[in-house]
Amino acid sequence: MRFQKATRLSWMWACLTLILLFCASTARGQGPAPETAPPLFPGGALISYNSIFTTRGLMPGISSGIPVTARPTFSHEGDFNFTWGFYHDFDLTVLVPVVTNHFDRPGSPVAEGTGLGDAMVLAKYRFYRRDSPRGTTQASVTLGPKIPTGRTDLADTNGVRLPASLQPGSGSTDLFLAANWTYTGLFNLKRLVADEDFHSLIRSQGTQQTRLGSDLESRFWLSYRPYESKNVAREWFIGPVLTWLHSQDDRLAAVTQRGSGGDVLLAGVTTYAGLRPGMHLWLGMDWDVAHSAGGSFMPVRRHFSFGITQQFRLHL
Repeated sequence: MRFQKATRLSWMWACLTLILLFCASTARGQGPAPETAPPLFPGGALISYNSIFTTRGLMPGISSGIPVTARPTFSHEGDFNFTWGFYHDFDLTVLVPVVTNHFDRPGSPVAEGTGLGDAMVLAKYRFYRRDSPRGTTQASVTLGPKIPTGRTDLADTNGVRLPASLQPGSGSTDLFLAANWTYTGLFNLKRLVADEDFHSLIRSQGTQQTRLGSDLESRFWLSYRPYESKNVAREWFIGPVLTWLHSQDDRLAAVTQRGSGGDVLLAGVTTYAGLRPGMHLWLGMDWDVAHSAGGSFMPVRRHFSFGITQQFRLHL
């Protein structure tokens, strides 16, 4: 992504935006940039907010009660992101989520609540870049811990503590790994971009002696840029997205909960717009097109996300 030097007014606006987002706050989707492989330029920074709504199918074969492997039937995650390009080809991200979970099952107490989720501190390194008349090819890796900062004491309407899978936090220290690839100029069309984001969350045991299943996600976005202003202050990307989600079985007190994990294939569309230098909006929608049929697996059925990003220069 191209960046222009932000004015002092833009920096003040960015700080105010973040404060307002926090005050208004009650599968990951599109992030703060349309291309996932490039890091921020040295000395550059951004703040962003991403609002993610996820709806899951009901757990088959269960008519009452809350199973220990239940996932929220509806959840909202608000991600607050700060990223800093601290060195050439490197950037550092701090991500803090606020999570609202809701579990609804006929004959069961309503289970819902909001709390701080587990924060992540991630470092990205771009190890490959090649420029050509066709465009640019880039590849990067990202690594970092997920820290157990999240709330783990939510209870249902009867005061019974909810299973670990319904808590905003996990109580575990996990490892996030990602590989990203961006190819601009696909089929020699300079405005056609192929972008792949493959990441995994490797989990350890957390609250209630529960080890939630480790996750894998592969997200491929083919985007076309139908509009770009001459000074690149305004631009528009849009295109189809294909996402594969895989989750392993949960483990409770070292006992594997067979059938709690599974696979989901989502298809949708994402659009990303640059409104002015350093300010961008995005919107993404995905729907379930195929999923596995594990005994207690609750597949993602719908996924909707939108967000805002403000970039600026950070001089330390």
